[in-house]
Amino acid sequence: MPTDPPTVPHLLVAGRPVAAVEVAATRRARGRGLLGRAGLEGAIVLPGVRSVHTIGMHFAIDVAWLDQDNTVLRVRTMRPGRVSRIVGRARWVLEAEAGAFVAWGLVPGVNAEVG
Repeated sequence: MPTDPPTVPHLLVAGRPVAAVEVAATRRARGRGLLGRAGLEGAIVLPGVRSVHTIGMHFAIDVAWLDQDNTVLRVRTMRPGRVSRIVGRARWVLEAEAGAFVAWGLVPGVNAEVG
């Protein structure tokens, strides 16, 4: 009996799928984030994160902070070499290449989830 291929999680913005997403589930994966990469297809989720940095990165990223209800609290584009402020109500962070959030309609107040 053939097995189903592994399912790749997707980012849903206002209920519609917009991109493949990778979840940095371990502390080590969250600490590494996008460091050392030349780019990113889709997005990366950093659970339990309230601030990020782009020190050592090679490209600008869009960053969204989301609360426990998966509502986008804040969105920012960060160039390499920057450190964000802590967003106290955030329960997870979403990162993608700069410009992706505009294309996906990811703005404060919108619901976004991984499905």
